[in-house]
Amino acid sequence: MPEILGLRERKKYERRQRIERVAIDLFERNGFDAISIEQIAAAADIAPRTFFSYFETKEDVVLSDYAHRLQRIRDTLRDRPQREPAWAALQASFAAVAADYEEASAQLLRRFRIIASSPSVAARSLHIQAGWEASLADDLRVRLDAPPNEPEPSLLAAAALAVMRASIQQWLSDVHATPLPVLVQAGFARLGRGLLPRRR
Repeated sequence: MPEILGLRERKKYERRQRIERVAIDLFERNGFDAISIEQIAAAADIAPRTFFSYFETKEDVVLSDYAHRLQRIRDTLRDRPQREPAWAALQASFAAVAADYEEASAQLLRRFRIIASSPSVAARSLHIQAGWEASLADDLRVRLDAPPNEPEPSLLAAAALAVMRASIQQWLSDVHATPLPVLVQAGFARLGRGLLPRRR
C-alpha cells in the first residue's frame, strides 16, 4: 500500500483491493460470465452502487492494473536518453514492465487466464490497449519531433504492443519456462531485424 496515502485514501485503497480480490476468486471458481456485480458486492460487503465508485465495468476489475502498467512504460520511455533510437527506448521500457510482470506472475497468471477465457474481457483489454497505442504514439511523436501526419510513431507503438502481446502468450503457454523479460527482449530484437526468416 502506498505509504503517502491519508486515512480516507487508505480506506478507499483497501476497499478497492478487497473488491478485486473477491471478484477474481469468484471469476476463477464460477467463470466470469456466471458472476454478477451484485454477487461481487455481496462478497466484498459493499452495496452494488459502491462497486461503480471503483470500477466502470465488471471487466475493469480484471484489468485494474492496466493504467499502472501504461504509466510505467511511459515514464520509463521518457527517462530514456534522447539520443537513444526510439525502438531501443521502447524495448527498454517494455522490458521494465515485463520484469514487473515476472515478479507478480502468480497474480497476473490468474488475471490472464480470465482474459483468455472471456470474450468480453478480452475485447475490453484490446480496447484499453488501443488507448495505450495512442498514448505511446503521442509520446514517440514528441520524442522524434515528428509532424502530425508522420506514421512512424504509430507504427512503432503498434509494433511494440504486438511484441508484448506475443511474448505474454508464449510466456503463459510454456508455463514460464523462459522469463518474460527475455521473451520481450528477443521479440524486440527479432522485429528490429525486420522479421527475417530464421536459418534452419
